[in-house]
Formats: sequence, structure tokens, C-alpha cells
Amino acid sequence: MEEDIFSSIANGSQVDSKVVQTFQKNFVQVQNILDQNRLLITEINQNHESKIPDNLTRNVGLIRELNNNIRRVVDLYGDLSSNFTKSIEASSEGESAATSKSDGRGGLKRIRSGN
Repeated sequence: MEEDIFSSIANGSQVDSKVVQTFQKNFVQVQNILDQNRLLITEINQNHESKIPDNLTRNVGLIRELNNNIRRVVDLYGDLSSNFTKSIEASSEGESAATSKSDGRGGLKRIRSGN
């Protein structure tokens, strides 16, 4: 399913394959962190339910790890957002440059389709 999303993005517009690879890499990293978080939460819950002092003490470290993972996910999504914005801006600038030509007076003239 993930590949279908990225294929449609790449086919639907002129998106650089490097941008698509970056998105894929970041989404895979996010998914791996979220999978790890699920395991951490399960262990934290089991330790809490056991009420064994050593297990409860261990939860402090596990919760710190969980918080750090959440920060990493937020950072990755921030990077994705920034990269997406940059790629859209670059794509927009590329389309603008491709549909304009010089009017001979130092300015740009819009090319109409069919001319």
C-alpha cells in the first residue's frame, strides 16, 4: 500500500525521485519507531500491573525512551513537512519557468497554450 501511495505521487506530478525516496525513508523510520513504542507501552503496562518495585523502577527508563521516540517522530514529521513544502515550491517554480519566456524587454511573458 505504501508503494502505491508513492507511485501515485510520482506519477501524478513531476516529483523528483529523490524526494519520493526521502519520503519513503522517513515514513519507514516513523513506522519502525511506532512499532517500538507499541512494545514499550506493552512492557510499561505489564510492569505497572505487576506492582513489583523493580519493574516500576524500570518503567522510569522505559517512559523516558518512549518520550524520546515520540520526539523523534515529531522531528521526522517536521522534516517531511519541510521537504514536502520545498519540493512543491521547487515544482511550482519549475512549472512557472517552463511556461514563461522573455519578451525582449527584460521581463517575462506568459506563453499561451497553442502558441
